[in-house]
Amino acid sequence: MKLNCLIIDDEPLARKGLKEYISDVDFLNLAGEYESPLKAVEKLNEIAAIHLLFLDIQMPKINGIEFFKTLQHAPPVIFTTAYPQYALEGFDVNALDYLVKPISFDRFLKAVMKAKEFYEVRQQNLSNETSGEYFFVKADNRLVKIAFTDILYAEALQNYVTIHTVDKKFMTYLTFKSMEEYLPADKFIKTHKSYIVAAAKIDSIEGNDIRIGSSHIPISRNEKDTEMEKLLKGKLLKR
Repeated sequence: MKLNCLIIDDEPLARKGLKEYISDVDFLNLAGEYESPLKAVEKLNEIAAIHLLFLDIQMPKINGIEFFKTLQHAPPVIFTTAYPQYALEGFDVNALDYLVKPISFDRFLKAVMKAKEFYEVRQQNLSNETSGEYFFVKADNRLVKIAFTDILYAEALQNYVTIHTVDKKFMTYLTFKSMEEYLPADKFIKTHKSYIVAAAKIDSIEGNDIRIGSSHIPISRNEKDTEMEKLLKGKLLKR
């Protein structure tokens, strides 16, 4: 599968470097380049056409991270910037990776391999979706099969997602957003920007704290009312 890439960077030399790197990787295809995020909006709305976004952060008029947050159907993103202090904020929006300029080819290749693995795993999951019982993730350099019924909760950790199951936990290169979109909405709830829990595995709820076995999972104020209503609907016995 060829991954169609889009570059958004206000620096001509940075765009030129990325274009050269993309041309050297056989599974990448440059679908377009823009000096401003605002000029790229129409192209990004072609959801199926763009698989990977290379996005600068420090740009005139709008910050790349803030722009990315405005996208309703954003493709996986790799941030490119000369300012390493933005790294944590970049991973907070579930970026695949964060490249600090000047970008070496080996570091670029490591980042795009994450994108390749992301789509390979997603394709594998789609082919098994009809079963509705399990999926595969790349963990420990192998594809691991995980049953929905074994999941306790999933946790975002920078550019990783850790899936906690009844037996063990698996750390995998995934965006938290892709994990949230894949898990069945009727069985899993997002309690916090970094946590998704299996509703059937919840032992107790107290205030802003969910207990699953010995684990404590927070409920954010923004999610509490909506998710608690969904969780307790038809399940809460009253006098």
